[in-house]
Amino acid sequence: MSKMSSGLVPNRRYIQIAFNHTLNEVHKILPQIPYDPRIIIEAGTPFCKREGMAGVRTIRRMWRGLLVADLKVTDGAAQEVQFAASAGANIITAAGSSPTETLDFFTEACHQYGVLSAIDMLGVVNPLRRLLLLKNKPDMVIIHKGRDEEINPRNIIRYKDISKVRGKYDLLISVAGGLTPNKVRSGFFNGAECCILNIVQANDFNEGISVDSNFQKLIPVILREAGE
Repeated sequence: MSKMSSGLVPNRRYIQIAFNHTLNEVHKILPQIPYDPRIIIEAGTPFCKREGMAGVRTIRRMWRGLLVADLKVTDGAAQEVQFAASAGANIITAAGSSPTETLDFFTEACHQYGVLSAIDMLGVVNPLRRLLLLKNKPDMVIIHKGRDEEINPRNIIRYKDISKVRGKYDLLISVAGGLTPNKVRSGFFNGAECCILNIVQANDFNEGISVDSNFQKLIPVILREAGE
């Protein structure tokens, strides 16, 4: 599947906003986010586990743009892709640490169901080496510093992996891990095409966009960092 046919436009920068908590949070915040083709909405892994595919369907009804189901598939790829695609996701994720066979089944199933495949490299020491082992290459790769890793200030997003992957493959590359509106610029500066920001609770040690933010005012500010 080409990026153009999927709704992704080559050379465009994207902002991905991740919901990781409850449907109540989605109902409160998502209507405040103005539609823009550069915005991708994510049903985060904790959200999917809590709310299931019914939660993904709810977001689909509320958002007409691109929607990620962050399943981080680790096994049984074909069936999990079917679940998320049927719920309305445009993009589905698999864990890069999954078996090679799983990742090949995953990308094949995504192609079959007409959705984008994204491999999340959380915990993967060498993302390029991981990709080289695959028969089927994904549409997207996520260079990811995990939320638990944020507690250690020495952990950083491994931006150097972006150029390594891009030197071999023409993939859309996202970055995630403690990004705030003020840090989005660094992600794009280092070559990412998409920056992922988590919506975080006021008492959360993780960084992101606070649930108490004025999203109607904040989102246009973040989009200016992305540019056209």
